[in-house]
Amino acid sequence: MSGRMAGFLYRSDPSPNLIQELAMADMAFVVVTIAVFALVALVARGVAKL
Repeated sequence: MSGRMAGFLYRSDPSPNLIQELAMADMAFVVVTIAVFALVALVARGVAKL
């Protein structure tokens, strides 16, 4: 394994941009998940009224 590749693999401080992108992806996942559950709850409430 080349020294440059080993340095990349064992780097302990990921770039702030990567951390921010991962945090935004996590937030988007949480928001979409909550939206899906809210939509399912609304559909269930509508079906229950039938």
